[in-house]
Amino acid sequence: MIALSVAALLAVFLLYTSIAGGGTASLQPSQLRGHDGTSVQLGGKVIGPLLRDGRTLRFGLRDVKGTARIRVVYTGSVSDQFKIGRDVYLKGRLAHGVFVGEKDSLVTKCPSKYVPKASSGSA
Repeated sequence: MIALSVAALLAVFLLYTSIAGGGTASLQPSQLRGHDGTSVQLGGKVIGPLLRDGRTLRFGLRDVKGTARIRVVYTGSVSDQFKIGRDVYLKGRLAHGVFVGEKDSLVTKCPSKYVPKASSGSA
């Protein structure tokens, strides 16, 4: 009976947190205007140049489908999958026109293995 009560309480908590969303907005570079100093999750496509200085990484991020861009400064762990052209998400704040990522918040979206490959031109 106790285990069932704990499971029900956990289910209610998970439902609440999924609906509440944690309070962090998820944006792309074109949507950052007006969010100076506010913690947001930023998503976009990595553009170069990639500049590394120890654990600090500087790169550009643009809208997934669009041309708006922002410079990013990030310190922390970086996936082996991170490279130019890859979609990424990270938390941070806009400061003086540069997005400053929170330490170890960078997540690289892996390409889908189910996306059909381009044909070789033979029909």
